[in-house]
Amino acid sequence: MQVEAATIRKAQQGDAEAFNEIVRNCQKRVLGTVYRLIGHHDDVEDVGQEVFVRVYLSLNQLRSVEVFESWLYRLTVNAAYDYLRKRRRNPAVLMAEMGDDQLRQIDADESGQRHEVENRQAEAREVLNLLLGQISEHDRMLLVLKEVEGLSIKQLKEVYGASEGALKVRLFRARQRVNRAHEKLLARAKTPLSPRPVTPQLHPNPVNA
Repeated sequence: MQVEAATIRKAQQGDAEAFNEIVRNCQKRVLGTVYRLIGHHDDVEDVGQEVFVRVYLSLNQLRSVEVFESWLYRLTVNAAYDYLRKRRRNPAVLMAEMGDDQLRQIDADESGQRHEVENRQAEAREVLNLLLGQISEHDRMLLVLKEVEGLSIKQLKEVYGASEGALKVRLFRARQRVNRAHEKLLARAKTPLSPRPVTPQLHPNPVNA
């Protein structure tokens, strides 16, 4: 997700084409992030549209173009939180509600082919989605941004406005909860989750986060 600084500045000055360029460059990433945060496929586009409405209305408040990416993630997280609140239901089960067929269809749409490597990647995503469905929305969003979206601790500080130490502790505890959920999931299962079980790579040591 790369947007040139000059494009952002033009959009801040009211250049409609520059804003459209921002949308084109960021739309796919924003929609993917929204899906992973809310786990409800039917509403992804609506939430994504809300994100870009917020971008349009608050772009002038962006203090520096260098922090645009972290700023956009913060808007995306806030929009996802608002969506979950409006649904007035337990957000922790939303990702777990998706059936195997629906998950496989999403994988098929993205990849186009079901090769062996892609199958194993799909299995890993399926396990990860199930595990994320067992923890709180706060833990899930933090882990999605760090483990799936690949944000650094520095970027997470921009998103959450928290210290590096506090974020590392939160990540450590969230990873512990996911690992416990994984152990319980395996204990309950009569058969393995996949022929080749894949455990999400969640680092247990907060120092190395």
